[in-house]
Amino acid sequence: MKHSPSFVRSFVVAACAAAVTPACARTSVAPPPAAVAAPPATSASAGPPAKATGDESGAAVPIDAADATWGSRTAPVTVVEFADFECPFCAHVEPTLARLRVKYGPERLRFVWKHDPLPFHPNARPAAEAAAGVLALAGSDAFWRFHDSLLFGQGQLGEASFVTWAQAAGVRDTAPFRAGLRTAQWAPVIDANLDEAKRVGANGTPTFFVNGVRLVGAQPEANFVSAIDAQLLAAENKISSGVAAERLYGELAKDNFKAAEDDDDADDDTKTVYKVPLGTSPVRGGAQARVTIVEFTDYQCPYCKRAEATLQALAARYGGKIRLVVKNEPLPFHEHAEPAAEALLEVRAEKGDAAFWAMHDALFEHQDRLKDELVTLAERAGANADLVRSAIAKHRYAAQIQADEDLADDLHADGTPHFFVDGRRIAGAQPVEKFAPIIDEELKKADALVAAGTKPEALYDALTAQGQGPAEAERRDVAGIPANDPARGAASARVVVHEFADFQCPFCERVEPTLAQIAKDYQGRVKIVWHDLPLPFHENALPAARAAREARAEKGDAAFWDLHDRFLTPGAKLSRADLDAVSQSWKLDPKRWSAALDSGTDDGPIGADRDAAVALGMTGTPSFLIAGAGAAQGYLIVGAESYAKFRRAIERALAEAK
Repeated sequence: MKHSPSFVRSFVVAACAAAVTPACARTSVAPPPAAVAAPPATSASAGPPAKATGDESGAAVPIDAADATWGSRTAPVTVVEFADFECPFCAHVEPTLARLRVKYGPERLRFVWKHDPLPFHPNARPAAEAAAGVLALAGSDAFWRFHDSLLFGQGQLGEASFVTWAQAAGVRDTAPFRAGLRTAQWAPVIDANLDEAKRVGANGTPTFFVNGVRLVGAQPEANFVSAIDAQLLAAENKISSGVAAERLYGELAKDNFKAAEDDDDADDDTKTVYKVPLGTSPVRGGAQARVTIVEFTDYQCPYCKRAEATLQALAARYGGKIRLVVKNEPLPFHEHAEPAAEALLEVRAEKGDAAFWAMHDALFEHQDRLKDELVTLAERAGANADLVRSAIAKHRYAAQIQADEDLADDLHADGTPHFFVDGRRIAGAQPVEKFAPIIDEELKKADALVAAGTKPEALYDALTAQGQGPAEAERRDVAGIPANDPARGAASARVVVHEFADFQCPFCERVEPTLAQIAKDYQGRVKIVWHDLPLPFHENALPAARAAREARAEKGDAAFWDLHDRFLTPGAKLSRADLDAVSQSWKLDPKRWSAALDSGTDDGPIGADRDAAVALGMTGTPSFLIAGAGAAQGYLIVGAESYAKFRRAIERALAEAK
């Protein structure tokens, strides 16, 4: 994707999407813990109280005096977030936002929350109204604490949880809160925010405006930093020209928002060509076709079903000039998508491509009944019912499906449906009008190549020959990582997973099941090493790290891992009294324990880990470096990523191990 110098663009990554770019998006956020408990302060609730916002309702991206804010009214950079409390990507990006608050502070950076509950998230609207109620009844500090509870407890959204979390956040009398929820007292606030979202083009969640510069989705920290730093410079220039601090946001938002509107290519990049291998994927259309469309699809995704009408219209318009290649990308939160792909591939294995396409169409036609009718649909396509059941139960085609998913990951095809027209990206269930100009351009290129002697069956390779391949995996040097930190797994393991983590970080907790699965699947081949990186806005993280280290010093690794598991259990409490109770369970020396926890310095292993993290450029938790034994570099993974992401890095590291 091409970036303009001022970053006045629309950067789109993983996000929950609404109507304009409809797509189902992949998530790397693990399910929230089962216990209904307010999580530790992880973001805005850890910062200072918001200062009065004032009325900026006339700005290009409006801010009302009633909006929840963090930071100073006169901060040179304002980030307005349109978000949905049930959106997994809004939760996924929250640690990034917390790091930005620490990095820039409230005098340079202001955050504003806008409600944008999406219609397909049934609990998002009630959660938004509850949050608006907390803000109205108890103020900004309470709102941000409640905000954290909602985002990190997405599996428990409902009135009972809202009341529990509101009380914990600071709503002392819950009777008015309950009454307000039941009478939809705060519904007008949400409606107003939804209208604003439409006006500014916030069509999915999360959508951010950094002084009016649009960033869409759970962006990497580097993208936020680039946009914020550019706006800090722009603010300095405005101040130098005589603009008052309280007018900065209005002036900069106007400039940036107008520039984005004037950028014809602001929404996406359809010019860059990617080299997308076809492999042995099923093809609908002949080898003589001039244009090839590759689709990554999920048979439970409603937007993939919607896209079928567009594909049929394109087939009617262009006939044999285009062909479709389908690759599987079953999303983890669609429980029937992977079984559908297994059944479909079994049909193809038994009866060939004609039966495959008949079954493909039937899956979308009966999408609301996939749970009960998969085997029946496969039988109608001619497959053996017992073989289909076996394929689903044994995941017979898992390797083939995984290869497609890996390719999607390489190409950053992070949602479904996702198309590449002769390698040119189109994301989401777009209309015919989005595809037609690109297809027409590609037809002209193809005709010119044929006229010059290229055989029709070689057109796709010729048109994508100079395309971009998969991006290289991000790597870091392993030198300098402390060698004697606690480890789980065989000492002779060929791969080391270095985890830099924080005992109070909710995402460190959420990645634990993934790490447990890795330990099981790669037993003897992979060991996991813990490195402390307690973040400064987690008040209990450093004491917990000191506690675990002291337990190890006195009782060995068994004690350390026992505390580790306790601390990262959902609902774990890390107050000093709770830590002291743990100490007693292991009969640790009271004097040593007090000295360790009350120490004002961390020049030992915790400090060494922090220094290593800084040298590696790790600013958030959990962060991982996965390296083969004897390798000079490892593969970087940031966040509570999916098992598939870890698996790929581990397999690469195993291949490199000496």
